[in-house]
Amino acid sequence: MSRQQADRSNVVQFEGVGVRYGHGPEIVQDIEFALPAGSFHFLTGPSGAGKSSLLRLMYLAQRPSRGRIQMFGTDVATARRYQLPALRRRVGVVFQDFRLLDHLSAYDNVALPLRLAGWAPEQVRTDVTEMLSWVGLSRKMAELPATLSGGEQQRVAIARAVVARPALLLADEPTGNLDEAQAQRLMGLFLEMNRLGTTVVMATHNNHLVDRFPARALVLDQGHLVQHG
Repeated sequence: MSRQQADRSNVVQFEGVGVRYGHGPEIVQDIEFALPAGSFHFLTGPSGAGKSSLLRLMYLAQRPSRGRIQMFGTDVATARRYQLPALRRRVGVVFQDFRLLDHLSAYDNVALPLRLAGWAPEQVRTDVTEMLSWVGLSRKMAELPATLSGGEQQRVAIARAVVARPALLLADEPTGNLDEAQAQRLMGLFLEMNRLGTTVVMATHNNHLVDRFPARALVLDQGHLVQHG
């Protein structure tokens, strides 16, 4: 396979990437890896290793200070501004702090990305209802985020991230507010999406999950990628 063909087969590719804020030291340094389409990766490492910064680069919330990033075969550094929203729509993100809209119900939070993408109302209703049922919130659809527990808010955030069947799913500590049974159910959802073709990167400190569900690992330590594969 040629280099160009390999680039196109990878959902994400980093080459010599570094990030620093202001004049401080680099948070991540000399990062090089590729995520083949349809792969599943755990992102692990101690607190402060740079996991959140790496995820921010992958969902295009952060520009690298140096190096090259390709997303879906597009060089992010040279992409036109109008191309970036289309790239972001192919990425689903589960944030650690949920980022739900307080004035919208659980149903409307999950429906929002589909409505913004112009989906037909009937399809929105079908897909949102199915996804909230899958995460165990079929009786909480009309509830506002403030009335939900932390674990329930986390499940709404997960449903919102995956409802549009993204090509790339990034999850930042998605099991942090879930009990063991809920965490296992969540892994079932992520693995099913992966089976259907979604590339998944899951940042976690849950070693039990990592041990129970063997997958490729991206391991960060002090801003360096010390393991890939």
